[in-house]
Amino acid sequence: MEYKTRAMEEKDIEQVQHVAKMSWNDTYEGIIPFAVQERFLNSAYSKEMMIRRLNVSSLYVAESQDRIVGFANFSLVKEAGEMELGAIYLLPEHQGNGIGSALLNKGITMATSAKKVFINVEKENRTGVRFYEARGFDFVSEFEDDLEGHKTLMLRMVLIIENY
Repeated sequence: MEYKTRAMEEKDIEQVQHVAKMSWNDTYEGIIPFAVQERFLNSAYSKEMMIRRLNVSSLYVAESQDRIVGFANFSLVKEAGEMELGAIYLLPEHQGNGIGSALLNKGITMATSAKKVFINVEKENRTGVRFYEARGFDFVSEFEDDLEGHKTLMLRMVLIIENY
């Protein structure tokens, strides 16, 4: 499968919203109630929020056959060289093809002053946890989070870039 990664543009918002919805619905089925997912997605991926993200963070998309099949959202690098990876989401049928790794690499490559990348991942999201572990992320801590009134158990993980 051929794909390319590039910086996200405002014209991509609708397709990115679709990727987020499909990925969330697939990943969190049986973990997070559908109604909670929908409330979260409608808020976090509204057009206004996506425009704000484009202005304050680094977003990258993966395209295949002129269609967005995945995206990643990185925060700006802080003074200590720390960066947050807010999300890597792929359409379910495109997982396992190296696209998630390509998006992770894109964010790390573009953030030349980053020394560490942090991610919070839902503990029951075994696919996500395995993805990050396989790329060298280490466990930092575990904490409870409130997602639209639903309690989730989150894992905080870190990637030391010089070890990547």
